[in-house]
Amino acid sequence: MKKKTTLIKNAKIVNEGTIFNGDILIEGECIKQVGESISPKSADVLVIDAEGKYLLPGVIDDQVHFREPGLTHKGDIETESRAAIAGGITSFIEMPNTNPQTTTIEKLEEKFEIAAHTSSANYSFMFGGTNDNLDEILKLDVNQVAGLKLFLGSSTGNMLVDDPKVLEKIFKSTNMVISVHCEDEATIKKNLKKHIDEFGDDIPIKQHPIIRSEEACYLSSSQAIALAKKTGARLHVFHLSTGKETNLFTNKIPLAEKKITAEVCIHHLWFSDEDYDKKGTLIKWNPAVKTKEDRDQLWEALLDDRIDVIATDHAPHTIDEKKNVYTSAPSGGPLVQHALPAMLEMYHKEKISLEKIVEKMCHNPAILFQVERRGYIKEGYFADLVLVDLNNPWTVTKDNILYKCGWSPFEGATFKSRITHTFLNGNLAYHNAMFSKIKSAKRLTFNR
Repeated sequence: MKKKTTLIKNAKIVNEGTIFNGDILIEGECIKQVGESISPKSADVLVIDAEGKYLLPGVIDDQVHFREPGLTHKGDIETESRAAIAGGITSFIEMPNTNPQTTTIEKLEEKFEIAAHTSSANYSFMFGGTNDNLDEILKLDVNQVAGLKLFLGSSTGNMLVDDPKVLEKIFKSTNMVISVHCEDEATIKKNLKKHIDEFGDDIPIKQHPIIRSEEACYLSSSQAIALAKKTGARLHVFHLSTGKETNLFTNKIPLAEKKITAEVCIHHLWFSDEDYDKKGTLIKWNPAVKTKEDRDQLWEALLDDRIDVIATDHAPHTIDEKKNVYTSAPSGGPLVQHALPAMLEMYHKEKISLEKIVEKMCHNPAILFQVERRGYIKEGYFADLVLVDLNNPWTVTKDNILYKCGWSPFEGATFKSRITHTFLNGNLAYHNAMFSKIKSAKRLTFNR
């Protein structure tokens, strides 16, 4: 069977720190040629004129919660991966706090099986560490699973790992990337009790970053880093939310050589505690959105490379769940459809360059997790590509939100940039709000 061939002409290609005008020839699933001017070799080549548009590698989102199995009233792999493709995210790594939790190899493979049939984007899953599943961790094939996830502070799913001896054993026993949610449980419990004593269950949402405080974040992050240094473990600290934590990380060595890395999420770069009055529990996340000063320091650390990756922590809940009083309203929100447009908005505001966006959302997740042949525009790599029009404004409304939960913290926002085409493994998976009927998603593999 003849391989399908696509030629993207006249694109502004953003890759490896440069922007250049060029063409991309896609043959089958992969990029065959990158050049200044490529001519179609036959009449049956699909030619796409990208004049005036920018071509980026597909985004790799290393932290999503797609809620399947067990919580599919909020979202599922099919619905949320479609939203991701519309947002230029071509690969995702999903978290283990589903129901049942992904803490056995059997449950992990069940999720892979679901994704193989329903996902619109390339997929992998993290394996959840607990206080008593080290034997299962040791059985994992490191080339077939993204990494290990540990909750060092409780969040959705109650997967807290709080036994210091177990933690040290896990850190010593695996060479896989250990990704951690860092908030100190004792600090949060003390703060929450104090606020419930004062307010009852209907605590004002502005107290959220005081309950889940800078102290709680820093204490947990610094302890995890100390343990990683002691054991030599490969540690990745998820969703930094405080300026103080950024000083725990270095920019003195290349990412591929770092043993301890960090990421920041879209919401911590976009919102601050000044937004709670307007957005309420819609911007209730764990860790909490904190002060404007924290946000500024997160941006500084992102741009000077102490923070390595931008992710979403996409975590849908129904709007009815989010409308509950503070103690009952779950933390998390949907972001995959709007993450890249939000970062492109920051480019328009001159906060970040296009090259830096691609580095933090495409190249670096591929380096950090050693994802095989993705995250770059290179000959021989899978053709996961995104065309964006930087001057085609649109407004986020209920009518164009693709999340199963039907809402977005960006509702009402107008973005200047629009994703026009998303290619997945060489297939045009999304074009001008239309999805391909061809399933082209693949299980991610890792070169370790």
